Amino acid sequence: MLTAVLGLTGALIFGSADFLGGLAAKRISSVLATAVAATSGLVALLLFLPFVGGAWSPDAVLWGALSGISGAIAISLLYACLAIGPMSILSPLTAVVSAIVPATVGLAGGDRLAPIGYWALGLALLAVVLVGFVPERGAVRPSLIGALMALGSGAMIGAFMIMIDLTPDDSGLVPLVMNRAVNGAIMFGVVGVLGLVALRRRRALATGETVPATDAATAAASRRRSTLFVGLRLAAACGVVDVVANFLLLLGIRAGDLSVMSVLTAMYPAGTILLAAVVLRERIAPVQWLGLALALAAAGMLALA
Repeated sequence: MLTAVLGLTGALIFGSADFLGGLAAKRISSVLATAVAATSGLVALLLFLPFVGGAWSPDAVLWGALSGISGAIAISLLYACLAIGPMSILSPLTAVVSAIVPATVGLAGGDRLAPIGYWALGLALLAVVLVGFVPERGAVRPSLIGALMALGSGAMIGAFMIMIDLTPDDSGLVPLVMNRAVNGAIMFGVVGVLGLVALRRRRALATGETVPATDAATAAASRRRSTLFVGLRLAAACGVVDVVANFLLLLGIRAGDLSVMSVLTAMYPAGTILLAAVVLRERIAPVQWLGLALALAAAGMLALA
């Protein structure tokens, strides 16, 4: 019961973090948004670390750091494949793979469920597909590179869950601290490289002429600064919310089975869709409502298992 509650709650919170991250990426670059989110998440973890605690063992540090690398790769591939599209196919494909990889490892490693639990896992995977499926008029088939990126992203998300499961039970928040530290360092490194490339490109295109400031140019600069500020705040909020979801994932893995938590967590698109419907007034398709209903049914079945 506890695992099902933690898994479904964590999935909704993961979806909320993705919603905030998506809003931030509309105002600042997705890479910068990810880097800021990782930093704010790290700060939140460090603030709570004295209260939650955790042993700084070699295994906790190693697996936490490796999970940060897999997370950085997963996010990069996710943004890249969604940019290629179509999102209605690639998004649920990523979610399903992110569930299948750790679920397979968990079951192979000894996770055992009652018969109803295996039916629930299958129902949950179907729910993931339906929730993430957004019918698009005139949608095209995904390209090979887009599908491969989606598969890679899902595999890396699954690898993150497996690595968190491998951390010692007494490690507390230490693996998540290492995850955010490594993830943030990688993403800020990418931001720095991209910034240097852009700076050199601007210098190469510069003519050496001084452009006089105008009221229109000043107003445009002010709007850009305001947009940047809002984007940074949204990214920071995304990082804190994401840390809460990761903490619930950690508790669920420690309390139950990796196979169950991985499938329940893969329902994260539900949180994004519900927030988009409430905040942005986006329409939820009937097939997505069916997916949400099946997700709740699967969670109830897993609680009985």
